[in-house]
Amino acid sequence: MNPVLRCVSGLVLLILVTCLCGLPVSYGEESASPAAPPYLLQMIRDDAVHEELGLDETAIQGVDEALAEVDPRWWVSRILPAEEQAAEVSQLTEILRGRLAEVLDEGQRERLIELERQAAGTRVLEQDDTTRQLAITPTQAQQLSDRFDTTDAEVARIQQEIADQKIDTDQASQQTTAIQQEERQALLSILSDDQRRKIGSLIGEPFDFSSVKRTYPRAPELITEDATWLDGDGVQLTDLRGKVVVVFFYAFQCINCQRNFPHYLAWQRDMADDGLVVIGIQTPETSAERDRNKVAAAKDADGFEFPVLFDQAAMNWQAWGTTMWPSTYVIDKDGFIRRWWQGEMNWKGTPGEQQMRTTIEELLAEPR
Repeated sequence: MNPVLRCVSGLVLLILVTCLCGLPVSYGEESASPAAPPYLLQMIRDDAVHEELGLDETAIQGVDEALAEVDPRWWVSRILPAEEQAAEVSQLTEILRGRLAEVLDEGQRERLIELERQAAGTRVLEQDDTTRQLAITPTQAQQLSDRFDTTDAEVARIQQEIADQKIDTDQASQQTTAIQQEERQALLSILSDDQRRKIGSLIGEPFDFSSVKRTYPRAPELITEDATWLDGDGVQLTDLRGKVVVVFFYAFQCINCQRNFPHYLAWQRDMADDGLVVIGIQTPETSAERDRNKVAAAKDADGFEFPVLFDQAAMNWQAWGTTMWPSTYVIDKDGFIRRWWQGEMNWKGTPGEQQMRTTIEELLAEPR
């Protein structure tokens, strides 16, 4: 993903952190972020956060079980209309919070609250408990809201200009840095000295959010009901732990899909020996793509030497929240989605294949 961050720098004594879900996306990549960023849903799955909280193996298992309850719904919520998505994320966050209350001790829960505040960056000032504890006045609250609206509008403009290829990521980064500086100065002028002093006690010791790697759900298990593996017995993602997995959805007559095929073949050729597994899922759009024999013949003609699941009833398509052909997902050694790309990766010169390849190589190099 490009390096421009939606979140902006904070105040004096406010920890400057990267909002976990607030990354803008380059052309072709889909955003998973709702109106209200799901900080808790994102951070609690990461090893660095587990270490910061001092979780033992039993607690980590409890966290995994809690995530298994919310992840499927959270993953598909990204395609909902904004208001529905925000409501779903809010509900799932509360479910997760309740489950974590059964897993974490009091000290761990308190530290997790601090991490959530840090993850919010400057937007912690909009949270109800922060507003109450800092005694932020209605006038200040309106001033903060106006300032954040200004920042959001500027960041949205930058993102659009990146998507339209009017500016590159270096230019976007420079513009975002300027916006950060403007917001920081504005917020310093809004808060009183006493309010600024109190912020530190609310957020605790600084945590390095750059160490957080996992912020997306575990990949949904592949559904074989009303679906057929074209060769052999097929695979299950749970059996591929320790491997990096690429799952791509396609339709064999789709021209944009066909333009991605050489990339999948090259990844398989170049990195299979290093632990990469490529899996194709053919979800039909046309009548020909609903014909198993034609799908199988096309697979052979295209030179696929990896497993292909014929998803004739689109059950996997729906479970993954996929909305376009092709869509490509990269899954790490523990089964978590780490990156995905919608559409043709090198569309109009976008270096999507190289970016995805780099991510795969990084994941292959990660210890487990």
